[in-house]
Amino acid sequence: MNLMTANIFLFSSPDTVTGWAPIDDRVMGGCSTSCLRYDPQGHAVFEGTVRADNNGGFASVRTRAVELNTKNVGAFVLKVNGDGKRYKFNLRMDDNFDGVTYQTVFVTPAGVWTSMHFPVSQFTATRRGRPVSGAPTLDPAGVRQMGLMIGDRQLGDFSLKVSVIGIE
Repeated sequence: MNLMTANIFLFSSPDTVTGWAPIDDRVMGGCSTSCLRYDPQGHAVFEGTVRADNNGGFASVRTRAVELNTKNVGAFVLKVNGDGKRYKFNLRMDDNFDGVTYQTVFVTPAGVWTSMHFPVSQFTATRRGRPVSGAPTLDPAGVRQMGLMIGDRQLGDFSLKVSVIGIE
């Protein structure tokens, strides 16, 4: 049973995407682009193009570091409508630009609104896309940043609609 107890982000108005910024492979010289924009139909859209030029291959968006009130969380829930590609939901427990990211991977059925359920235990510690051994376990109370990512050299255009990021 999937009971959402609280919305962290409800993308129901244009101001709900203002705290999100792209962090694409351009930080390493790549050419991929992305953004999180508001769609007047009442949701956000994570979209862009992944390119392999200059050793690129990923695009992402992330919130600025903020207090997210994720204490006593057992799982994170996303309501999404995607394009059938593989995405990552990222969490960070610090305010830094670079460092340990806790990731989980999901594949969206194309063109269908779906609730994705991610237990806290499902997140893996990574740094720059590689597993990190010895990293602390994800503590939901310490989450300061959230993000969405597409990588694994899935080249071309992508589009992921997001209506809610919630917790239970």
